[in-house]
Amino acid sequence: MTTSQELLRAEVARRIATARPELAARFDLLTADGLLAAQREITRAAQDAKVQAVCVLRDFDLPTWVRATCAFAARVDASAAVGWRRDFTRTVFLAGNPDNLRDRFVFGHVADDGSAAWQGPAPAEESTTLRRLLKLFDGSAELPTRLSTVVRVLADRDPRGRAPVRRELHVATAGVTIADCLVHLNHLLVEAVLDEVVGPGDELVVRQAPWLPASAGLFAARRIDGTPDHPDRLRAYAALTGEIHDA
Repeated sequence: MTTSQELLRAEVARRIATARPELAARFDLLTADGLLAAQREITRAAQDAKVQAVCVLRDFDLPTWVRATCAFAARVDASAAVGWRRDFTRTVFLAGNPDNLRDRFVFGHVADDGSAAWQGPAPAEESTTLRRLLKLFDGSAELPTRLSTVVRVLADRDPRGRAPVRRELHVATAGVTIADCLVHLNHLLVEAVLDEVVGPGDELVVRQAPWLPASAGLFAARRIDGTPDHPDRLRAYAALTGEIHDA
């Protein structure tokens, strides 16, 4: 009988095998020990990532940041995405006011309200000066639960004719800090945009609750990682549902 941990492990294994097929050849990603060994190597390699993005945050409002993150991801060209995906869409979050930095740094995307700005993805050395100037964003507070919010992302129309869809974006809050949320949601959202799971004009119903619901139906994408005390014990931290069709 397949357990929930085995299903989560298979999903993480697929992500690793897609980004780093050589790890799939070295480790048995479908076993707890093999997956944990591969993840340890990924964590070590992340400190020396060749390609990364940098996000400068003035403040954090989840729906606003979701909209801006999707807009940023949509600007990433295919050639830059290849190297970034190999480094597992690594993004560094720094505390700062983008408006005060525009005279010194060029940002590829700035949120409409100026609360966040992005550089990259690009070779890590290109953001060295910015990373040395600013401190990491302090997201030590626990992510609160809140009423659901509808966020429309990207442009209203897709030039290729794709019709917008509605999905639920579930975000787990139990034991999750804002810093954790930034990491987990960043991976989920930017990869969903790059994979065209999320596209122009889509509506995301953002739902924050202690745990992801078991009754949300099939998920189109999930962010899965170990828990702080038990890295080999996997948990789903965020997820996008399939398309929602209103009755």
